[in-house]
Amino acid sequence: MHVRRAADEFGFSKSVVAFWVGRARGKRLDRADLANRKPGRAWNRTTFEVEQRIAELRLELRKSVLGEFGAKAIAAALEAEMDRRPAEATINRALSRLGLQDGVRRIRQPAPPKGWYLPAVLAGRAELDCFDFIEDLKLADGPLVDVLTAKSLHGSLTDAWVLNPKSTKGTIPCLLKRWQRDGLPTYAQFDNDNVFQGAHHFANAVGAISRLCLQLEVIPVFAPPLEHGMQNTIESFNALWQAKVWQCYRVANVNELQMRSDQYIAAHRARTQPLTEAAPARRALSEDFKFDPHAPLRGQIVFVRRTDEGGHVNMLGQRIAVSQTWLHRLVRCEVDFDHRYIQCSALRRRAPAEQPLLITIPYHRLDRPFKGKP
Repeated sequence: MHVRRAADEFGFSKSVVAFWVGRARGKRLDRADLANRKPGRAWNRTTFEVEQRIAELRLELRKSVLGEFGAKAIAAALEAEMDRRPAEATINRALSRLGLQDGVRRIRQPAPPKGWYLPAVLAGRAELDCFDFIEDLKLADGPLVDVLTAKSLHGSLTDAWVLNPKSTKGTIPCLLKRWQRDGLPTYAQFDNDNVFQGAHHFANAVGAISRLCLQLEVIPVFAPPLEHGMQNTIESFNALWQAKVWQCYRVANVNELQMRSDQYIAAHRARTQPLTEAAPARRALSEDFKFDPHAPLRGQIVFVRRTDEGGHVNMLGQRIAVSQTWLHRLVRCEVDFDHRYIQCSALRRRAPAEQPLLITIPYHRLDRPFKGKP
């Protein structure tokens, strides 16, 4: 019978019929092997006797004087017993099949949820706005510019402003414009740039942007330096903005770049409108609010830091002792200006819900006049 006709009659493809015809070629049907089974042992797999000898040598060499019983030592012992010994990779595969390897494969832990280091954000009761700079973008036949970017954690509210150059004075109006339009979040997160945090070389210095947040009852949060993860929300948006705006258009001046950016931000906000509606509520900002950088400090600032080999962290221009038992680990340090203390809580990505209090440190700060230029 023709292969095509048989395939049509029995409802199989031609390749299936040709395969089984090939299995029975030159044989009587009652003697053909038509069992549907996978191929057996690979032709070049290590023999059972050699695998057993590898297992025996593993146990014997473990008790030897040198105490070396890895694949290299087993290969050296087999070389003295047989003409063609298996390679070290083959020995390792045999040991793995026999369950005789001591090494444990690294277990990849799932990433912690968004905002895990702030309990209210983790629970979905509070919103977090993230801010960052994309620095040193060169305009065609123009100057270098910096772009201030913003994105909310739950609501995905995005913004981008072109500044030339970046400065605290230029950043404050952008923050106020965003918060007057969208409302105030509970937290505002920044990196440790001088524009955001202020001077690092003066003890207890609080920058203008931190003072702005405190006056608006927004808690500023400073991410740990040189750490991955906590800035992923804004860093991913930075990469997206560069791919969809900066790399797509050749602009001649700052105004044109800002126009292209505004068009993209409007489209992005329209697409993420469902997330915005489901996000935690934001407080309205009074239209007659005026920033006073000289006002006394009230509220809290949060610093997420990693302890050093002595259990200390660096913040507010000084080195603060936290815990001798929590070394090289993340901590959340909450500076409370109303009650004059610093509370340090332990953080672990593997257990984001467990954040025990490590220490409460008295914090006395003189209300010195603000000397910067907001």
